[in-house]
Amino acid sequence: MADTSGSATSKRMGFVMPEKMQLHLAMLALQFGYAGFHVVSRAALNMGISKIVFPVYRNILALLLLLPFAYFLEKKDRPALTWNFVLQFFLLAVVGITANQGFYLLGLDNTSPTFASAIQNSVPAITFLMAALLRIETVRLNRKDGISKVCGTLLCVAGASVITLYKGPTIYSPTPPLQRTSVPMLMNLGDANGKNWSLGCVYLIGHCLSWAGWLVLQAPVLKKYPARLSVTSYQCFFGVIQFLIIAAFCERDPNAWLVHSGGELFSVFYAGVVASGIAFAVQIWCIDRGGPVFVAVYQPVQTLVVAIMASVALGEEFYLGGIIGAVLIITGLYFVLWGKNEESKFAKAAAAAIQSPVDHCNNNRPTSHIKSSLAQPLLASSTENA
Repeated sequence: MADTSGSATSKRMGFVMPEKMQLHLAMLALQFGYAGFHVVSRAALNMGISKIVFPVYRNILALLLLLPFAYFLEKKDRPALTWNFVLQFFLLAVVGITANQGFYLLGLDNTSPTFASAIQNSVPAITFLMAALLRIETVRLNRKDGISKVCGTLLCVAGASVITLYKGPTIYSPTPPLQRTSVPMLMNLGDANGKNWSLGCVYLIGHCLSWAGWLVLQAPVLKKYPARLSVTSYQCFFGVIQFLIIAAFCERDPNAWLVHSGGELFSVFYAGVVASGIAFAVQIWCIDRGGPVFVAVYQPVQTLVVAIMASVALGEEFYLGGIIGAVLIITGLYFVLWGKNEESKFAKAAAAAIQSPVDHCNNNRPTSHIKSSLAQPLLASSTENA
């Protein structure tokens, strides 16, 4: 009697924490995984790995990791595959894998991991705008929850911008500097000498647009095809096909397909298993349960993690701008998450107000469809019950 449907589901799955807490912890872990990916990817490029071969191997590993779980765990829940779904998965792969990963590697090769991470913080604002235009995200500027979400998104982007553009006095300096004892590969992770920084920025903007589009376009697909691991597996499969087609025209050197060192092998393994296989599965689950804006708003945390990793692992100094940016990011996250919580309360109150007279007139009429029609599109019913 005391258990809600959400808590009962969590117990059956072996979880003892509310789903909201699971979502927050999953997104925080995801940002740490992606932060390491920035460093690993730049190391791979410094070692000379091909910018086309790298994503091919990355997505093959991700596909091999996800495919068994998708096949067996979603065998009963997976809808029939139609040509319409195939087309949607193919287009999602174009946007979310081929364009997203391709633009990222081209941009990273011409800039630095810290800058690449920082510019990704435009993703929440772009995602918020796209979701609002497509009516996936409800924004009511005449209510406090709508204003809070808008202000929180702007604060997150502002905080990441401060970390990137303003240094200020040194707050933390490693002693002795770890960078002096680091291997040359790590010391040159941020070295973009001889590269086209402006062109790299253009590539990274394309990467952010692709990522935001993927977050938004994936949400309605998951409503019609709720098998999350299968959706991710199909996208990885089509991503491999698309990169192989590009490689047939752009990568003619057979030696480029060889792994020449343990560092390259580790980079490919980390990218495929952590940044693609595990991260895609976690991210698509969070999109399904919390919505694209909920996922995107955690993106600025990644910049803070990269800055800390660079300071601790690479011996880079930590500046006042990083502290100010961190405060803005945390404040922005609070505003957005508080806004979404208030939005959920408004939806529940509206559903209860309309459901009550309907039940009075006809007690036998099911009310589940009323709740689902009034709930915010980015808030799943189990999330609200948690």
